[in-house]
Parts: sequence; C-alpha cells; structure tokens
Amino acid sequence: MKIGAHISAAGGVANAPLNAQLFGCECYQFFSHSPKGGKAEPLSVNEIKEFKERNKKYNFKNFYIHAPYYINLASAKNNIYYGSISVLREELERGSMLGVKYLMTHLGSAKELGRKDALKKVVQGIEKILTGYNGKTKFLIEMSAGAGEIIGDTFEEIYSIIHNTKPIIQKKIGVCFDTAHAFESGYDLRTATSVKKVLNNFDKTIGLKKLKLIHINDSKTALGARVDRHEHLGLGKIGLDGFQALVNEPRLKNIDFILETPTDKGVRKDIKLLKQLRKQV
Repeated sequence: MKIGAHISAAGGVANAPLNAQLFGCECYQFFSHSPKGGKAEPLSVNEIKEFKERNKKYNFKNFYIHAPYYINLASAKNNIYYGSISVLREELERGSMLGVKYLMTHLGSAKELGRKDALKKVVQGIEKILTGYNGKTKFLIEMSAGAGEIIGDTFEEIYSIIHNTKPIIQKKIGVCFDTAHAFESGYDLRTATSVKKVLNNFDKTIGLKKLKLIHINDSKTALGARVDRHEHLGLGKIGLDGFQALVNEPRLKNIDFILETPTDKGVRKDIKLLKQLRKQV
C-alpha cells in the first residue's frame, strides 16, 4: 500500500512528480491536461523523458491519471458522447506513453436518456474505448456519489456495466473505490465492522480482484446524502475509526490510497495521518 494524493501538473506533466515529492507522496494522481476542456497538447519527446526521469529520481513507481470532469458516456448529444469516447481513448494512449498505471473516470449522467438507455450507451461507449486498445495504462470506473442521475453509485450497477461488455473488454476494466462517494451513496464506512461488511459486499457483487485503487476521502455530507463533498480525514462524517479500519484491512494491503481532500495545507496533514495509521497495522 502506497499513500499519495491528487497533485497539480500545471505547467506540464513533468511537474507532477516534482510536486508529489514536495507533498510527501509515495504515489500520486494528476490530470494529463486541463480537466475543464479544450484539446490536449501532444506530449513532446522531451516532456515524456523528463516525466520519467523525475519519477525515477523520486522513486515513484505508481502514478495515475484522472480523466476530465466533463466526460459523459450517457449523453444524448453525439458531440458530447463521441467526444467523451475520444478523450478517454486519448487519455489511455497518453498514459501509456508516460508509463501511467491506471486511468480512472466518472461515467456521466443518465438525466437525458433515463437509466436503462443510459446504461446501454455507457456499455457501448466503454466497448468503443477499449476495442483494439492494448496499452499499459488500464481503465478504471470510479464509483460515484449518486447525486442526481449520476451513473455508477452502487456495486450492482458497476457490476452490470462491466458484465454487459464483451468478455474480452471485461478483462480490461477495473474499479476505483472512493470512500466519500461510497459513503454518500449509502455504504457505511465509520467502523471496522461496517468496513468489513462493505468490502464483503463489494467482493460478493463485483469481486475484489476488480478493485485496483482507492480514493481516500472523508465526507462533508451524511451517510446516503447523495451529495459529493470531500473533507479532510477525521473532520467529516466518516471519521478516523473508519480510515484506521481501511488502512488495517488485510485485503487492501496491496492497493494504493489516493487523497482528493481539499487542496490546501491540510492535504500534507492527511498524508502524514494515513502514514501514521498504516504504522499501527
């Protein structure tokens, strides 16, 4: 288990490992280009080289890309739908050039089509993204908080999406579990007992072999609130007992934890806190 955070890559991807070591990260996550939109600038040979050299210098072996926030694989608008497919495939290719382990993405909203048709479209979109792709960077579905009609807020729905793709595609899909999103969707993570129950449920429904990465965030909103608001560890509604249990959970010992808590000085404190909790294992 390595501990890290979402790190700024402003000014170029080669700045991500530099910033990550300043925060005390052992692994890290970043945007490969602006998450708000616009065409991604091609990665230059020198930029890729510098990125890899800095990772080697600071001993980073695991690093991850988060897809832009505007992705919607359930959109009724073709420009958004096919644009999302194109961006995600491009992000996988960029990740492969950089040696990134995983790309995680939110799936989008069912608001325009209704749940049934939206889920079909998501499955078709994932198949389009991954058909013919054999790069190093693996594709992860990130669990959502369930706000509005956002897709992927239950284990059952994520399982359905994965297993409605072709078998050859299923093998290329993993899951990123977000503690705040799960809690906000109704999965209690406040005690050791509840953490074990949730992981047992995940294993029974999706299978823990599909769990590849954890976003470790406290929640400003209550259990089942379906409102996505991250908080620093121990200051939200999940509380430190839950995070102690997660770090102590033997089934998670080889899965990296990435913080996405508010981007202020508290992130460094969160990293130190997680490392302390891990020492108590």
